Amino acid sequence: MTERTYWLEHAWLGTFVEPGVVVTVTSSGSAAGADGRIGAVRTDVPTPPPGAEILRGLTLPGLANAHSHAFHRVLRGTAQVGSGTFWTWRELMYSVADRLTPDTYRALARAVYAEMALAGVTCVGEFHYVHHGPGGTPYSDPNAMGEALIAAAADAGIRITLLDTCYLSAGFGEPPDNHQLRFSDGSAQAWAERCAVLGERDHARIGAAVHSVRAVPADQLATVAQWAQERRAPLHVHLSEQTAENDACLAAHGRTPTRLLADHGVLGPRTTGVHSTHLTGDDIALLGGSGTGTCMCPTTERDLADGIGPATALQRAGSPLSLGSDSHAVIDLLEEARAMELNERLRTRTRGHWTAAALLRAASADGHAALGWPDAGTLEPGALADFTTVALDSVRTAGPVPRLGAETAVFAASAADVRHTVVGGRHVVRDGAHALVPDVPSALADAIEALRG
Repeated sequence: MTERTYWLEHAWLGTFVEPGVVVTVTSSGSAAGADGRIGAVRTDVPTPPPGAEILRGLTLPGLANAHSHAFHRVLRGTAQVGSGTFWTWRELMYSVADRLTPDTYRALARAVYAEMALAGVTCVGEFHYVHHGPGGTPYSDPNAMGEALIAAAADAGIRITLLDTCYLSAGFGEPPDNHQLRFSDGSAQAWAERCAVLGERDHARIGAAVHSVRAVPADQLATVAQWAQERRAPLHVHLSEQTAENDACLAAHGRTPTRLLADHGVLGPRTTGVHSTHLTGDDIALLGGSGTGTCMCPTTERDLADGIGPATALQRAGSPLSLGSDSHAVIDLLEEARAMELNERLRTRTRGHWTAAALLRAASADGHAALGWPDAGTLEPGALADFTTVALDSVRTAGPVPRLGAETAVFAASAADVRHTVVGGRHVVRDGAHALVPDVPSALADAIEALRG
């Protein structure tokens, strides 16, 4: 066993900011480096102990990006040309998915996950549905694409929950189109058999996802839910992102997507609905009453002109909130947290719907819980030693008194202010530089260029 000591100039300990905090980390010292846990937390230590690593600024628990499609990162900038809707944007997205291979996907995801680490993200939930080769032909390893993502997270030094996604149809009663053949296993049972081969590792956990009610026929939903239930694994689902999907579901089944999911056993405390933008009052009651979580992705929801979801109503009803960067229009969990509050201010024309502490919990502890890592996302003994430090002396953050650090982090700081990211007790980002991917911009540019080809 090895032990490291960190002295944190300021640390957010769940409800308030403390100056002078010492955190000790114990680990096995294995090469994987993901098993380090917090052994002790001491407050009111005004000067660094001998031999301690010094983290100046505000240290937060590691941030959890609860909803990611890594290959969407290729579309940043490109997708802003011209006008259109979510559905026209989707055609651009499919054109990128068509060109992915296990090798190019690993290279791209490695760079994208490194960008996340630079932004303070220590765990990502990858909503993964590009499973097979062109035309739907399985690779010799049927999980080659998922394994590429798991390897990419290790390359970038962060944790991953691979949310292996069941995707079987183009719409209600419609077979998959040519693009979607790569996504489909043919049936939920075949999906479950393929997923069962995936194994967890120190840095990786396996979850499940229903892409959406339009992409998984109603009679197949229970199979996915049962697979997740038997493994006590997280289960995520795109939910009511578009009114067109709601209308089609009502036409096909005479009920909303939320009611359809409830009727087939999909909802529950290990389930997270992603977006949940266009809900009825009954939908909100079903989600909250079942303890189903909600992952809001504000920067993507505004980028795709989806709308503003009823986050406050969902939370009041009992739905825990988490955050994701989804299509990676930007990768900045502090911006996602800020945007959730600011969107609600625009919608209601009132301020102060969440405290800074509540928004940080959504970006950390509640996000990790949604991804099946309940032992991460807090700075307390026994938790995984995953944390990130935000500068308090940048042009964005300089000025406020240190005890307002949580408010400064949420309402002023950005990913550019992250100085350190520690995962399992080891530095992945130190002084703003990634320790495992030395030149992240070049890695991104090269991987994207290979796919634009």
